[in-house]
Amino acid sequence: AEQTSDGAAMLVTIALLLSLNAASAAFLSGAGVALRRGNGPVISAQSRIAMVAKQTPHGGKLIDLFVHDKEAAKAAADITVELNDRQSCDVELLCNGGFSPLTGFMNEDEYTSVVQDMKLPSGLIFGLPVVMDTADSNVKVGSKLLLTYKGTDMAVMTVESAWEPDKPKECLSCYGTASIEHPGVRMVAMERARKYIGGSLQGLGVPTRDFPCATPKEVRDTLPDNADVVAFQCRNPVHRAHYELFTRALDAPNVGEDAVVLVHPTCGPTQEEDIPGSVRHKTYVVLQDETKDTAAGKRTRWAYLPYSMHMAGPREAIHHMMIRKNFGCTHFIIGRDMAGSKSSVTGEDFYGAFEAQDLAKARADELGVQAVPSLNLVCDPDGNYITADEAKEKGIEVMKLSGTKFRKMLRDGDDIPEWFAFKSVVDVLRAEWK
Repeated sequence: AEQTSDGAAMLVTIALLLSLNAASAAFLSGAGVALRRGNGPVISAQSRIAMVAKQTPHGGKLIDLFVHDKEAAKAAADITVELNDRQSCDVELLCNGGFSPLTGFMNEDEYTSVVQDMKLPSGLIFGLPVVMDTADSNVKVGSKLLLTYKGTDMAVMTVESAWEPDKPKECLSCYGTASIEHPGVRMVAMERARKYIGGSLQGLGVPTRDFPCATPKEVRDTLPDNADVVAFQCRNPVHRAHYELFTRALDAPNVGEDAVVLVHPTCGPTQEEDIPGSVRHKTYVVLQDETKDTAAGKRTRWAYLPYSMHMAGPREAIHHMMIRKNFGCTHFIIGRDMAGSKSSVTGEDFYGAFEAQDLAKARADELGVQAVPSLNLVCDPDGNYITADEAKEKGIEVMKLSGTKFRKMLRDGDDIPEWFAFKSVVDVLRAEWK
């Protein structure tokens, strides 16, 4: 009886091993393996694994620096530092994981590596340096800083590195120019202090902003696990051409079926001529409400990013892709002259129209986020958006309205054509923006 029992057990074991081997071979060959959980539906093992690991955070882990015992962390601080708008955005993204894998402001080695090679010392691609600066001679290695912003205790920083950076080199490497005519160069040269400091953070709190900024984890929780997520970055109100652009991106050849788009505007400091953040937020809210029941609207998600633009062109495109990867995105729309800027003196562009697209496509596989070049859309006389190439090929005359004329029409109370802008957005701009 024992021999019979042992023989049966051996046969069961052999059968199980053969079954697992076959399942493994089927999975590796792409056939998929059917699994059932309880009385639920059968799910292929291949699709189930893909659903769980659709987009991993940059570096493999989503960082969360917020601590439970906030009072204990604050009690250890010996110097209080009031952050400016740009620094507060950096602290928030460091603490909530938007800048994963960073666990604090970059130290000198990390800063140097990113400036020179666009990589962390580990070899992981990283677009722009994330640094803290200070003019306070009392701040030294070992200092613990309570970082505050407009009444909110945001974090405690332990200073682990302090140095005087080569700012011209930083600007040439990151912005492609050391000219003070570039807004990013002006920021580095005139806003940042002479000394940079790096070190770990303990997150305490988040300030109230014009936009409600969800964390990477919160945004990820709203996204599908089994579909591509295409990110659209903007810093202005969304008009018809923008809407057509990001909804049509879902049909790009490198985007999978059932994909969704995440519209993810920045809400940190922008450029002087930009529309204020509170007004932009209201335009996004009314547009989201107007389009939510449409086919495109049902495939659109909205969230807001506490980020201050550098206008760094190609390298900022990489930076944005990395950040959106941490928010769960698999693809990123790259428009003409992405994050570009013009000379404040001559008006000439600092970057070529497609430099950002070219760099994004070249580094997409390394970064783990695919670039989706934006379509060059124009509007025909019937109010339909088509590509500029199609219009040229068919000899179709296109309608045009410059930004300058649009702003004048807003001020003068003239009717804005609906082929150009959503009426709900125009109503907000008229009421809120002077």
